[in-house]
Amino acid sequence: MTSLSQQETFDCRKIFAETLIELARQDERIVAVCNDSVGSSNLNDFKKEFPDRLINVGIAEQNMIGVAAGLANSGFIPFVSCAGPFLSGRALEQVKADVAYNMYPIILCAQSPGMSYGELGPTHHSIEDFSWIRALTDITLLSPADPKQTKDAILWAVRANKPVYMRINRFKIPQTTPNNAPFEVGKALVLKEGKDVTLITTGILVPRALEAAVLLEQQGISARVLNMHTINPLDKKAILAAASQTRGIVTMEEAITTGGLGAAVAEVVVEHHPTKMRILGVSHFAPTGSASFLLDHFGLSVENIVKSACELAR
Repeated sequence: MTSLSQQETFDCRKIFAETLIELARQDERIVAVCNDSVGSSNLNDFKKEFPDRLINVGIAEQNMIGVAAGLANSGFIPFVSCAGPFLSGRALEQVKADVAYNMYPIILCAQSPGMSYGELGPTHHSIEDFSWIRALTDITLLSPADPKQTKDAILWAVRANKPVYMRINRFKIPQTTPNNAPFEVGKALVLKEGKDVTLITTGILVPRALEAAVLLEQQGISARVLNMHTINPLDKKAILAAASQTRGIVTMEEAITTGGLGAAVAEVVVEHHPTKMRILGVSHFAPTGSASFLLDHFGLSVENIVKSACELAR
């Protein structure tokens, strides 16, 4: 496998913008709602082509959700585009009361999620969104790994007729999803089979998990790699298979470990098939540094993934 530094990488925000334009050309019900983030959401071309179908509410995220709910109630399909920390944090009450409670078909697009903003610090990191949105059980929670999955997730969401929250990655990442792989909500994508240990990950950490699996193979450890692109609903079947067929599970996420992907996997495991686990993720407010530095700082490096897997497999 080519190392991370040698692979071609992509900005999923570009795929988001291009896909949204394609859908809007086909369906006049599709509108975009944003919080003074036209540029950072790559919505300039959408605005040029559909000036009457982009609503910029300014820096008023709670109002943004209310506007989207009103549009959904009137028969439109709103794509709400907003930086992840402000969509999941500042507007959480409105997401709960206006979107989830009413089961409106609103697609909440968290731009630049996780620690993508790096040096801007914890105020601009959306590391709590998995935990917060998971608690709103009626919202489908998606974390695409690459450009293909980002497009597939958007195409699924626009047909779902239910509330959806999805991360749109800013951190440039390679494509790890095979071109013929289906996107099935609630079903993990098996990227590598293995019998000794299972690596369960999501989003931008999928390439690191795959690289770790190659290094583990060189040490005689067979690692299964699961891309858990859907955090809610969770693929319990794949988790239980991992728990029963391998010696342990390592989860990794660009998110706080309290209530996130690792916690969700642990809930399934502890109730149905206890096994050894390591939960890798963000443990506290981040120091100042680039997104890559912060991932390594919190133990999400390829080397630490390998170390954690070795502890379980031997």
